[in-house]
Amino acid sequence: MLVGLDQIATGQFSATRRRLRSSRVAVLTHSAATDRRGYTSLEALEELGVHPRVLFTPEHGLDGAAQAQEAVPSPDGNESEWSLRSISLYGDSKESLSPSVEQLGGIDVLLVDLCDVGSRYYTYVWTALLAARAARAAGVHTLILDRPNPISGDPGLLEGAPQAEGYLSFVGLEPIPIRHSLTLGEIVVRYLLQDGAELGPEGAVSVVPVRGWERHKTARAWGRPFIPPSPNMPSAEAALVYPGGCLLEGTNLSEGRGTTLPFLTVGAPFLDGEKLAHALRDAVLPGVIARPVGFKPSFDKFAGELCGGVMLHVTDERTFRPVTTYLTLINLARNMAPDDFKFTTDPYEFETEIPAFDLLTGSSAAREAILEGASPGRVAELVAPVPEEWQQAVWQAEADLGQALA
Repeated sequence: MLVGLDQIATGQFSATRRRLRSSRVAVLTHSAATDRRGYTSLEALEELGVHPRVLFTPEHGLDGAAQAQEAVPSPDGNESEWSLRSISLYGDSKESLSPSVEQLGGIDVLLVDLCDVGSRYYTYVWTALLAARAARAAGVHTLILDRPNPISGDPGLLEGAPQAEGYLSFVGLEPIPIRHSLTLGEIVVRYLLQDGAELGPEGAVSVVPVRGWERHKTARAWGRPFIPPSPNMPSAEAALVYPGGCLLEGTNLSEGRGTTLPFLTVGAPFLDGEKLAHALRDAVLPGVIARPVGFKPSFDKFAGELCGGVMLHVTDERTFRPVTTYLTLINLARNMAPDDFKFTTDPYEFETEIPAFDLLTGSSAAREAILEGASPGRVAELVAPVPEEWQQAVWQAEADLGQALA
């Protein structure tokens, strides 16, 4: 399998290389974006004779060292060669999330190479979309080096309905399923097309696609390492559970940050791991097993405190449903400790009025149902099913990408 960064070095894209070499280029990337040799996109581009003038970085920064929701300042120009022209697109305000006209000034091509994980909460795809929209407004062409969806591009695995009106945010700028089965390139092309943009080398956006990717397979079948794209996304299994595991960020349950197995380890000091594991087993959730654990996070929620909880192990990627699984877990945890369990109300991804859990699930329905004592099955019914037309939308996005080839 060849990702876009691999493909751009092949003979098929010689014209694209020539264009980049003769253009004033800005790059939106991070260190996780590597080619099959392990070279970062910055290294690979320099090797091809492409010398970017500006470097944009997403949440977590170029090196992926910043924690979730940690503002990443733009370097002051004294740290390295790249710092002299580096601009963070994840600062301390909504305005920082998109490049300004001034920051794009003098640029001909914005090249995007970011690793997504297949869930609408993951912010890299929205950074790419905001940057592409800003580039279009500034008359700058966007070139996307695409990468496969690590948790599969199979439309049959869609889960989590698109957001209701009023619930769009930086963890979902456009209405889209939680587990969307699309690539970053397909998402950006989809929404630029809806904006009325022209596709292809002479239009607003073009794409160097992935070659040899089988949509129904996950990162385990790639024949290349899974590179952690952020501090708490250490493995392909963590990415697989993330469409459900991220929902924990809207609660006072630990999602395992501060442990070696974030999103797979869940708990709190007020939970009995044995009881929670047994309740999850009784729920008969497909493709996953739960076992009781005790753990002490080194940072984040309950740092240094002993938590009771469970560790989840995916046993069948095809039948596992992350959104349903974690909604069930959250509901069961609340039923076990109704006086201690809470939905968080702190600001979340630059939003201050809507609870994080509502932003993540796409409406207030699931949160309200859980508080009212609804069954886990009923809560899952409010969130998990995806309208049938979205399966066709995935295939249409693939076809649209074919019209945007660089």
